[in-house]
Amino acid sequence: MSTATTEPPVTAFMLVKTTPEWLALTVEERVHAFTTQVLPAIEAKTTGVRSRFYDTEFYSVRVTDVWVWEAEGHHSYQLLIDALRETPFWDRYFEIVDLLVGTENGYARTYGLEPVATIAT
Repeated sequence: MSTATTEPPVTAFMLVKTTPEWLALTVEERVHAFTTQVLPAIEAKTTGVRSRFYDTEFYSVRVTDVWVWEAEGHHSYQLLIDALRETPFWDRYFEIVDLLVGTENGYARTYGLEPVATIAT
C-alpha cells in the first residue's frame, strides 16, 4: 500500500460585487466578454478547476454574486487567481469583496475521521 498522500481539493467562495461597467453591458455583451476575455485566460493557464455561479443580489447589497471555484489543489487555485487577475474580471467588471478558501472536511482528514455531514433522505 502506498504511503503517498494527495493534496485535498481546494474550494474558494469568491464574493463579488458587479461594477457599473459590467452592468452597463447588455446581457449579450456580458456573455461575449466572459467567453472571449475571461474563459480563454483560465483555460490557457490552468487545469483541474471548475466553477459554479450563484446570484445573491436579491438578498444582499454588499455582494451581488458568489463564484464557487473548485481546484484540484493549491497550485491549481493559485494559477486560477493569477489568470483571473490578468483579465477585466478582476476589479474592472467585478469588485472582489472577499475570498473564503478551504478544503472540504479538512478536520476529518486531519484526525483520520469519517466526515460528519447531513444527508438528505
